[in-house]
Formats: sequence, structure tokens, C-alpha cells
Amino acid sequence: MLIVVVMGIMIARTYYGQQNRSVDPRVVPARELYEGYNAYARTGDYHQVFALLDSIGRIYRGIPHYSQSFELGVLENNRAAALLTIALYGDSIPRSRNPMYDVGSDSLLRLAEHHVREAIGLYDRWNAEFAGMGKDEIREKIRGEFMQGLDPADPEQNVVYLEARIDEILEALQENKRRLSVCHTNLGLVCRMQGDYESAVKHYEQAIALWERNLDAENNLNRLLNRPLKKRNFIQRMFPPSKEISPQLQNQMQ
Repeated sequence: MLIVVVMGIMIARTYYGQQNRSVDPRVVPARELYEGYNAYARTGDYHQVFALLDSIGRIYRGIPHYSQSFELGVLENNRAAALLTIALYGDSIPRSRNPMYDVGSDSLLRLAEHHVREAIGLYDRWNAEFAGMGKDEIREKIRGEFMQGLDPADPEQNVVYLEARIDEILEALQENKRRLSVCHTNLGLVCRMQGDYESAVKHYEQAIALWERNLDAENNLNRLLNRPLKKRNFIQRMFPPSKEISPQLQNQMQ
């Protein structure tokens, strides 16, 4: 078993090392910062959570190609998840870790809803821009803007970054259904906490339609409809659904 684990770590290091060499260096700092999101969310340090999301957002918004990208949709929904967690558990979060300690629950829910809808808008616009495109079409579409700001002295490496970005876009076109599903799960929770159960049901149903394995949405719907809750299987426990729902919210929605 130990040998398997060690081999897995070695393979992962090799893989991610290769990946890092092909990642646009302008966004590497943002990706490194994002690795800290779950740790801060688990410890409930929301000063750090919001500061981290702000820093990542500034990096992406400062690069024309990324200024309306799906990555910003991830950040908006993570911000909404943090606000929802504070709305649910604010009384148990120390003031030193809660920058919203003096904000009422209703205001927190409105802010969370705003950021979820911002995320949905970003995903929808981005999906519409690239839907149905293949590699050649995406390359033609993004090349000019993407290359702005890269090192002109290393054109061959810049092509490597471009091709890696094309692969990311194609992957995101598939993954964004799940991301949108998580957004509607969060919107359903907002509506449920506001007492609008009819809208909550609609958002949970939309979340499941987008991603049928969304157990959080399914169990929230089951709870509202007084149906038995489902338990996660082994694979679901090993691979949690999303970083876009905080650990506290995942517990709330199980």
C-alpha cells in the first residue's frame, strides 16, 4: 500500500511539474493563491478568505484574456459560499476571523445571491462565446489577445502556453455544467434561508438537471419535499463535489 501511495505521489509530481511548465505564467500566482482557499475556509478565517479571493480576482482582471473568464465565475461563487457560511454560522465565528460580524443575515443573503448570479452570468456568457468550437476555432479566436503581455523573446514557449490554454477552455466547456449546478445549489440555499421554498425547489431541480450527481442539491430537495436523504458512496466521500461550496456548507446540505 505504501509503495502505491509513493508511486502516486511521484506520478502526481511529474504530471503537475509538466503542467506547470505549460501554464500561462501570468496566472500561476493566482493558482498558487487559490490552493489556500480550502484551508482558510476549513479554519473559518474569513478575513483571509476574502483577501485571498480579492487578490486572485485582481490578477485575472488585470489580464485582458482572463478579464471575463470562467475562472472569475469560480471566484464569485466561492465568495457567495463564504457569505452563506457566515450567514449560517456567524454567531460561532470569532470576530477576529469574521469581517462581516456586524452585517445582518438578510444583507448577507442578498450579497451571496448577488455574487452567485454574477458567477452564473460569467459562466453563461463565457459558454456562449466558446460553445461548439473546436481547437482551431478557439486558437484563431483567442491568439491575438492571449499573446498580449507574454514574453516576445520566447515565441515557442508562448505557443506552448496558448495550446495549454486551448485545452483548458475545452475542458471548462464540459466542467461548467457542474459549476453552474453548484451555483444553483447555492441559490437554492439562499432561497431556502429566505423562506422562498418554491424558488429553492426550482434551483435544486435545475442544479440536478445540470449535474445529476449533485448529491447536495438532491438532498436539499429531498429535505424540502420530506423525502429520505441519500448517503454519499465511497467514491463521493473520496472526491468531494466542489471547492465552490465551503466545507461548512457541505455539512449543512448533507
